[in-house]
Amino acid sequence: MRKRLIVGNWKMNMLRKEAYELARGIAELVGDVSYVDIVVAPPYTSLDVVYGVISNTNIGLCAQNVFWEEAGAFTGEISPYMLIDAGCKWVIVGHSERRAVLGETDEMVKRKVAASIKAGLIPILCVGETLEQRESGKTMEVVRGQLERGLDGVELFSSDSIVIAYEPVWAIGTGRSATPYEAEEVHLFIRNVLDRVFEGIGDKIRVLYGGSVTPENIEDILSPPNIDGVLVGGASLKAESFARIVRLAGRIG
Repeated sequence: MRKRLIVGNWKMNMLRKEAYELARGIAELVGDVSYVDIVVAPPYTSLDVVYGVISNTNIGLCAQNVFWEEAGAFTGEISPYMLIDAGCKWVIVGHSERRAVLGETDEMVKRKVAASIKAGLIPILCVGETLEQRESGKTMEVVRGQLERGLDGVELFSSDSIVIAYEPVWAIGTGRSATPYEAEEVHLFIRNVLDRVFEGIGDKIRVLYGGSVTPENIEDILSPPNIDGVLVGGASLKAESFARIVRLAGRIG
């Protein structure tokens, strides 16, 4: 059975003191929870202070991006081994905001995924369509392409070596979430693609949903069988709302 996974993506928010306080609040509320996996992704500048708070809890540390080389003349980049040295076990790769704003391509995503797995990080690979693509009936085509190109040649040590996050771009930060039916339809499709790419282990890989997740809609989002958890944005910036999502997720399924 796939264990629930709740990931809080803090994006470009929180100075170090604020990040410390948020991490402490989350740790106090759900730091001893074991019925779901809990992960937080602060900005690079706060990884160390957050790790200092959560290192002795059940909360995992995640980075929001990574570069594919181990070291070298790559100004401004951070390698998988640097993230591990900072306490990270997880890393978000291919988030729609990086694809749209920074021009991140599937080829770049693939290299980041492969480098992360090789180093021992667990990449959370994000895929998803824009509103225009959904309205044109291209959702599955877009998602399949992102998966196949982003995972081309990638080798897994186990089904726990990677997590997929379906994040419909039209639902991120808009207050509009995909319906359980819309999300489940794509999640099942993703699982079938993974089954082909990784030869029969698609049903063992965790697939998350991301897009305007709140305590108010978490139970609906997690009600379908192929949705294993959530990638939370805005609602992860307050300890109480994130903790509520964690607790509610533990009651579902």
